[in-house]
Amino acid sequence: MKSLFTEDMSMDDIMRASPGTIHVVLKHRMLCVGCPIAPFHTMSDACREHSVDEPLFVDHIKCEIGSKNEPP
Repeated sequence: MKSLFTEDMSMDDIMRASPGTIHVVLKHRMLCVGCPIAPFHTMSDACREHSVDEPLFVDHIKCEIGSKNEPP
């Protein structure tokens, strides 16, 4: 199965493609939701900007997206 996201996607694209990721972004106290820069920042950019542990954040995003791909 093809992944719903790639790590070079913008934060805006990720949140639009999988709205469940918004709570992950907010949990990490990132201000990407509604930010005018979100269409330009990748996850790496956003993590660096907000001093967030990138591997942990990416794992949380993957878990959120992955949980939506599993059959009920």
